[in-house]
Amino acid sequence: MNIREKILIVEDEARIARFISTILNNNGYEAIQARTGQEAMSIISSHCPDLIILDLGLPDMDGLSVLKEVRAWSSLPVVVVSARTHEKDKVEALDLGADDYLTKPFGTDELLARVRTAIRHTRTIFGNDEIAQRGTYTVGELTIDYNKHQVLVGGENAKLTLSEFRLVALLGKYAGKVLTYDYIIKELWGPRAGANNQILRVNMANIRRKIEKNPAEPQYIFTEVGVGYRMAEGD
Repeated sequence: MNIREKILIVEDEARIARFISTILNNNGYEAIQARTGQEAMSIISSHCPDLIILDLGLPDMDGLSVLKEVRAWSSLPVVVVSARTHEKDKVEALDLGADDYLTKPFGTDELLARVRTAIRHTRTIFGNDEIAQRGTYTVGELTIDYNKHQVLVGGENAKLTLSEFRLVALLGKYAGKVLTYDYIIKELWGPRAGANNQILRVNMANIRRKIEKNPAEPQYIFTEVGVGYRMAEGD
């Protein structure tokens, strides 16, 4: 008998909560619902869900407050689902520790893909099964070899610089997850690097010229405009 992952839906709009619950229950998950932030915190403590789908517009508190409370003691994956479309809202949620940010309205396939990715990140040391087991990550014709510090495209060395490799390696480690510009800069260049994205944009432009067939329409590394970058998930 397969154990069904429990997913807590924190959403005060009954119609949307039912919609998400139906999707999850029909696809092998066990959905639990909470209408307020306080109810959510109580359920998290008592039911120990495997993932939280969190709306930001709750009646008793901002969803970001719930996220802060959860992150104070747990790495439980959180996918924010919100009608807020401003880039600053996405960046704030991701910087506070959300694993992903899904803007309403959204489709069934997209929701399930984000859920699968967020759950998978909690199950391995590196956040990626293939890296943990083989020391490589592959998507399409691109392979990141973490042992040899190389990126291969169609079996050929893309000849990335060390800075370029480190950027691609970081994104591959969290494939499918959006990493904010600030997070990437601090991880690669340290906390004193500041928030200037120019060095990041220059590196990414060079990387895309080396790994993408058409840099203007990337198939491996995607830009979340105003937020950050996301590596494509492997098959």
